[in-house]
Amino acid sequence: MKEATLTIMSVLLLCLCFAIPASGQLRGRKSETSTPPPIAAEIRATPAYAEVVLRKTELESMLEELLVSYQEEFPKVRNTRYELGLLEAELAGMGRFTKDEAGKLTLALGKLIVRRAELRTEYWIVTSKYDDTHPDTKKAKRKLEIFDKAIKDII
Repeated sequence: MKEATLTIMSVLLLCLCFAIPASGQLRGRKSETSTPPPIAAEIRATPAYAEVVLRKTELESMLEELLVSYQEEFPKVRNTRYELGLLEAELAGMGRFTKDEAGKLTLALGKLIVRRAELRTEYWIVTSKYDDTHPDTKKAKRKLEIFDKAIKDII
């Protein structure tokens, strides 16, 4: 009886020893990714940045409205969150531009970036339903490639 109790206690102690550092590591990783690097004021003052922020704000508002009536698993909620994540990544990516390159961040580029995020979301939705050989998947991929090329040409 004593041996069984000692074995159980040692297993629990080992689990506890490994669980505490692991949870600390998870918290550390989360806090590192939740703080994006600061973006220069010149970049934040560009029309492209403003256009992306506008769409992000619209999606955040729509998401709050959806969450009043629907759960997280609802497709529209998931799709909106996906597009929001894409736009947040685009905003963070704009931080890599230098002050001298701020002139490239025009309104047209902002509109292209917003539309590309919409197309990426559509492509994500279609690929979750169909395989790569389906005509809808091919169409969505081709549209996305066209916008990617246009953005690369400007940047």
